[in-house]
Amino acid sequence: MTSQPDARPAAGGANGQAKPLRSAAWFGSPDDVTGGGLRAFSHRSRMRQLGYLPEEHLGKPVIAILNTWSDINPCHMHLRERAEQVKRGVWQAGGFPLEFPVATLSETFQKPTPMLYRNLLSMETEELLRSYPVDGAVLMGGCDKTIPALLMGAASAGLPALVVPSGPMLRGHHRGKTLGSGTDLWAYWDEFRAGRISECEMSQVECGLARSPGHCMTMGTASTMTAAAEAMGMALPGSSAIPAVDSAHHRMAAAAGLRIVGLVEEDITPAAVMTREAFEDAAATVLSLGGSTNALIHLIAVAGRLGVPFSLEDFDAIGRRVPVLADVRPVGAHLMEDFYYAGGLPSLLRQLNEIPGALHPDRPTVAGHSFAGYFADAEIHGPAIRRHDDALYEEGGVTVLHGNLAPGGAVIKHLAAAPELLRHTGPAVVFDSYTQLREGIDDPAHAITKDTVLVLRGAGPLGGPGMPEYGMLPIPAYLLEKGVTDLVRISDARMSGTSYGTCVLHIAPESHAGGPLALVRTGDLITLDVQQRLLQLNVDPAELAERRLAWRPPEPVSTRGYGALYSEHVTQADQGCDFDFLASPGLNPVPDPH
Repeated sequence: MTSQPDARPAAGGANGQAKPLRSAAWFGSPDDVTGGGLRAFSHRSRMRQLGYLPEEHLGKPVIAILNTWSDINPCHMHLRERAEQVKRGVWQAGGFPLEFPVATLSETFQKPTPMLYRNLLSMETEELLRSYPVDGAVLMGGCDKTIPALLMGAASAGLPALVVPSGPMLRGHHRGKTLGSGTDLWAYWDEFRAGRISECEMSQVECGLARSPGHCMTMGTASTMTAAAEAMGMALPGSSAIPAVDSAHHRMAAAAGLRIVGLVEEDITPAAVMTREAFEDAAATVLSLGGSTNALIHLIAVAGRLGVPFSLEDFDAIGRRVPVLADVRPVGAHLMEDFYYAGGLPSLLRQLNEIPGALHPDRPTVAGHSFAGYFADAEIHGPAIRRHDDALYEEGGVTVLHGNLAPGGAVIKHLAAAPELLRHTGPAVVFDSYTQLREGIDDPAHAITKDTVLVLRGAGPLGGPGMPEYGMLPIPAYLLEKGVTDLVRISDARMSGTSYGTCVLHIAPESHAGGPLALVRTGDLITLDVQQRLLQLNVDPAELAERRLAWRPPEPVSTRGYGALYSEHVTQADQGCDFDFLASPGLNPVPDPH
């Protein structure tokens, strides 16, 4: 059997005493119609205007359902319906649900990248929860940036909260083959560019890649971050891998509605759940899944909101001691549907827990019991999950690099790279923007060979702007035609978690901030050595010093609006790309409802 979310509430609140409801400060006492003064009377009057009876909400936990549904987000196209199931659970538990539409960050459509707007959604989440009469929150999302944004905002707001993951879509199909969104998109597109696939077949692939509601069914950023939320204890056990259209997903949404009322009654906040140990377990889970490199940025950002120290070095240390146990694309063979029916995340966690020191089973979670309860009885039922003594790979799927080209660090998903390129020195061919790259990559004048190190700059948090997923740089068509399928590629960009190849990403500081990447010239030799955790520009320091003197900062991409705010306050990749004023301690008082 597959794992089912557990919504059974823990008994009683802290010390058996019910904490006064935050929402009561807006509405007054249910036993005193004129209590609370003019403002409380006004608030109750407006609730009557909305059609709510006093018995429906007065004295009950008010639950905000933050819904990232929209007509242009296919990953969340079913969340309007799921919100109704969450409400059903809240009502059953004696709470009062209110649905709030919040920004939808659609990875498939929003440009230049939804990463530019992750912090905006986090701010919206924090301020909605702070400014309205709510006692707890259900966070509904799944598409790449929504889960970290919602967690960041909820962490800052400090109210009880839990995540309802949107779930992966069904597997794709094409001419008897199983397709994985993202991963097979890149593969088929390269085959098309090489002239081995017709336009007619590509139109068929177009219709077969993504064929149901839900996020990517490969181990991309969405599957990685929903799994991380579950591993931190911020989502119900077994919830992250349920396919979006499976009836278990309906039941999980209702279970989340039941459980959030218990969280309010027990006053269990995100800070109580997302501890240092929780972030260590999330990192171990991500690495054991062969998950997305984007998780490193997002988990550092969430930890920063709580004042929990967490860094790239923590990821690298954890990655050396945990194996890859998920046989899921792009580093494995299967898809998220297979992973779920093999037992889902609880089954992988139980295997991971067999490795001494890999997890912290005794820490608290939103389920009302310890993390050990997430996986205690889980069993493996299929090949998408490996036993701890039969790992897919002996070490985690992401490596952190340092060197004179990345003093703040860089990352590589080495398991998705060509093994022969993991130790490589070659001459750089440099592109200063993604537009320049896209327009020039097939030009033979660049003389790109299998030994070339492709370099893209101007694609970081400032330069992108927003650090778009440009990091899987295209290979020239004339090399694809010769059978060359991978090159060493480095950039200050990110890449989709569904991508693959020898791609060094997140170089910090980025070129727009004056990082050493800004000084690289075509023809310079660059060394990548994953075993030694090294990324080195082989240029004499005196020459680099001269180049530094000649370098001038690029003009800001935006000089007004949100883009200007972003450019003025975003941190670099190794610090989570959060806004400095959100990641720092300080005062943001709860408003006086009166």
